[in-house]
Amino acid sequence: MERRSITHSTFVIERSFPATPERVFAAFTDPVEKGRWFSEGDGFGIGEEVEMDFRVGGIEPTRFNLKDASPANGTGYHSLGRSRRAMFAYTMSVGNKRVSASLATVELVPTNQGTDLIFTEQAAFFEVADGAKMREVGWREVLDKLGRELARNEPYYGGDQEPCLGD
Repeated sequence: MERRSITHSTFVIERSFPATPERVFAAFTDPVEKGRWFSEGDGFGIGEEVEMDFRVGGIEPTRFNLKDASPANGTGYHSLGRSRRAMFAYTMSVGNKRVSASLATVELVPTNQGTDLIFTEQAAFFEVADGAKMREVGWREVLDKLGRELARNEPYYGGDQEPCLGD
């Protein structure tokens, strides 16, 4: 049998935050705030300003700067439940090679202490992909940075603007 060119994986990451579901959800909707926790770090950052259309049917193209490569994500939002869930599909490319395609969900469950976040990703990794273990490690680091962002910032309420057009 020929070696598989696609590897499938599913992983779940759970985090608890001492913030309301509305506050955690808002951290996903503001491009400046999301830029701080989602994509900035040692030797890693966004190539251009974050472009975000956070609504069902909206897209979020992102190009990252790394010392060895310039990966890019193409994200599309498929389901948004006001301050309780987000479902998005995204592809990751390095150069002109597509390395993976994923479906991810973020569930926000209110608790007496704040919010439990449950992140689930179902992914297909192609021949030159980073792989499931590396992707899960990456998301764990990103969600840890989200926790630090929530702890350091004043609550973001988005002014008069609604945070999304959900279903």
